[in-house]
Amino acid sequence: MLRSTTVKARLPALILAALGTGCGGEEVIQHGALEGSGYFRRWSAGPPSDPEFFPIGVWLQDPAHAREYRAIGVNLFLGLHEGPTDRQLAELRSAGALGIAAQTTLGLDRRADRSIVSWNQETGPDNAQLQPGGGYGPCVDPSVIQASYDKMRTTDPTRPVTLMLGQGVANDRWVGRGPCTGKVEMYPAYARGGDILTFHIYPVNSDEAAVRGKLGLIGRGVERLRAAAEHRKPVWPLIETTAIDDPAQKPTPAQIKAQVWIALVHGATGIGYYAHVMKPRFVEAGLLADPINRTAVAAINQQIGLLAPVLNGPTLSHSVTVTTNDPALPVAVLAKRGQDATYLFAVGMADGTSQASFALNGIENGTVEVLGEDRRLSVAGGTFKDAFGPWAVHLYRVTR
Repeated sequence: MLRSTTVKARLPALILAALGTGCGGEEVIQHGALEGSGYFRRWSAGPPSDPEFFPIGVWLQDPAHAREYRAIGVNLFLGLHEGPTDRQLAELRSAGALGIAAQTTLGLDRRADRSIVSWNQETGPDNAQLQPGGGYGPCVDPSVIQASYDKMRTTDPTRPVTLMLGQGVANDRWVGRGPCTGKVEMYPAYARGGDILTFHIYPVNSDEAAVRGKLGLIGRGVERLRAAAEHRKPVWPLIETTAIDDPAQKPTPAQIKAQVWIALVHGATGIGYYAHVMKPRFVEAGLLADPINRTAVAAINQQIGLLAPVLNGPTLSHSVTVTTNDPALPVAVLAKRGQDATYLFAVGMADGTSQASFALNGIENGTVEVLGEDRRLSVAGGTFKDAFGPWAVHLYRVTR
């Protein structure tokens, strides 16, 4: 978690030459070739490289619900169960959605279908693996995942490969990794096995004391996986939207929104939603069956869609510092350059109330529009202040 945050892009030395100078002394990271939609220009059949496109997916949902998901802003199906079948692809096309599929014979026979924009690697190789005779063995050696990746890229170089990892990315104590528990040094090797990196951790649904209620673990996982890939590959975390195993542990709309923006503020360039309910009875499209969280997710996705060109655009380094009146209640912030203004996306990183002070570099006086909240603040002497409730999200548009 961040206490006093200066927004910086953590880029390796070999691409520091990409730094330029923006107006007002702001450093601009022109990361379009590495992050955002521009990353996908290298694949002719990959996800759209249009700056208006921001990946918003659902994990392992039936495309029979594609139109319903598109209506709430979902544009990508992360995994097609026992597919891709002709029926699944037809439903994706009809809804204007895209899919990520397994590179099986079934998938390769349908590679001409441009609804398929990526191939899935084996899911959760960093976890303990179920053995044919029962019980669990160790995690998959990263060299196996790398070899699989090389084969998949050779078989079809026109699409990126997606790798889904487990909660060990963010939770060092996750016992589900078996003898690999705590071996976080393995993640750089795993990261070489995919072009798009995803992981999941569900802090509201978790029963582990080290995870339960700690929404900031989403940001920790994003940062760790980005660092494992030397900040050269996109990271898309899965966000919980349902009570997975216990109806009493359903995330609230505010908790879902906080997790989404914690991910984005920490560098995620796409998100996915986990939408299943497993108990007391299985509901695959559990999110769609929940009118409250369905409406909340639709609003989150609509806001992301409107901000897609900004989120896909350049990150500003050294442009803002945020401090709070209580170091135990930090605020994390990301600064972006838009065509018409500077955008600050901020999230309270604790379950408490604090007052945050934002110090801006190069903007002495100006107006701050708080997006979606119908209120304005003023920049005076290069600073402005705002209140943050528990896990609160405030999105600012700053004009001189």
